Amino acid sequence: MTLIKSISGIRGTIGGAVSENLTPLDVVKFTAAYATILKESFKNQAVHVVVGRDARISGPMVQSLVQATLVGMGVNVIDLDLSTTPTVAISVPLKGAQGGIILTASHNPKQWNALKLLNEKGEFISAAVGQRVLELAEEAAFEFAEVDHLGSHITDNSFLEKHIEAVLKLSLVNETVVRAAKFKVVVDGVNSSGGIYIPALLEAMGVEVVKLFCEPTGHFPHNPEPLEAHLTDIKAAVLAHKADLGIVVDPDVDRLAFISEDGSMFGEEYTLVACADYVLSKTPGATVSNLSSTRALRDVTQKYGQKYTASAVGEVNVVTAMKAGNAVIGGEGNGGIIYPESHYGRDALVGVALFLMLLAEKKTTASALRASYPAYFMRKDKISLTEDINVDGILASMAILYQSEEVNTTDGVKIDFDSYWVHLRKSNTEPIIRIYTEATSLELATSVADAMMKQILDLSKKV
Repeated sequence: MTLIKSISGIRGTIGGAVSENLTPLDVVKFTAAYATILKESFKNQAVHVVVGRDARISGPMVQSLVQATLVGMGVNVIDLDLSTTPTVAISVPLKGAQGGIILTASHNPKQWNALKLLNEKGEFISAAVGQRVLELAEEAAFEFAEVDHLGSHITDNSFLEKHIEAVLKLSLVNETVVRAAKFKVVVDGVNSSGGIYIPALLEAMGVEVVKLFCEPTGHFPHNPEPLEAHLTDIKAAVLAHKADLGIVVDPDVDRLAFISEDGSMFGEEYTLVACADYVLSKTPGATVSNLSSTRALRDVTQKYGQKYTASAVGEVNVVTAMKAGNAVIGGEGNGGIIYPESHYGRDALVGVALFLMLLAEKKTTASALRASYPAYFMRKDKISLTEDINVDGILASMAILYQSEEVNTTDGVKIDFDSYWVHLRKSNTEPIIRIYTEATSLELATSVADAMMKQILDLSKKV
């Protein structure tokens, strides 16, 4: 059982001991600390916070705790109830709210839940604000409102339609084009809110939908992270229904993966590549992904004569780099699409619409589209070290060893070679170095990863 406190929020397993798991007391403390920050930031204003949740079993309990705490802090609650991360994000500015809280542990298993915190723009709070929230929660340095100054609570169930309407109004989305393609699509909603939102979007675009695990019970039928090993059911369903595509989302609908018509994985890393290909063909501009994402996005961006930038890992870092470079699209290799014309947050609904537009305009299959992109293969490993090992020293030594190559130390150490790259990152919570390797073949990626791990182990004996 675990409780993880970070600048981006708090997540943990339900039940257990206070400060060791995500208990009701931890939920209240963290929510009260966040409310305190908002009240400090918006003095002499009525503070409103949008709250939405995925379909986790613990969702209603955590939702009631969060909302009652906000009301007790004198904050007005706008309750979206069952929703998605991107839906809450777009609703914050639309409602003129000062913040938002999304109750979801993303791709973690059902025993987990979390509070993700947004600012008044509907974007994740900054590192500085997140750190202040952690400090206030630790000190219990908050003061609840007196009876005449309690907050209010309203429910707004209109944002499913509003989110879909916003997607269909995007300049590069034309539902008539998609409707004419007469697509049949299988949707795996992992029994969470994606099982409601994705089919609703598809039906609005004239797509025939086959639903798989689309009842929002919170009982995930498989590991909810949309990786190939977990997706045997939808791969079989795509073939059985002779569908044009399979669509998979995680429980809070900010990650997106596709299954091609032949039952093969399109590749979560290539979700952003395909969406960027479509956007760049219409509106040339810069792109951004994080340092651990596939090189294929750089290749596609450069094909259009545009600039690609790699940011530190984390959605906040990607968004910062996108704003700095005025990027037209960006995201992360985990299937997260960030399209600024919509909003600065990962949004699977936007990704679905852009991908279907590309597929319809090219009049091709998903497998043929995937084959048109550079082929890269990725390995993700980690190496555990003892507590006394100087991890920073190891990473510094690796940077020096490979200084003749293209080295980036923005976030750990990334070393770019001609036909492969390696990204080494340390964990902030345990003595682990994460090793991401991508190459032109799986065999090369594996051999490079093995060689790097051996080199790190050798260095750990010296540093």
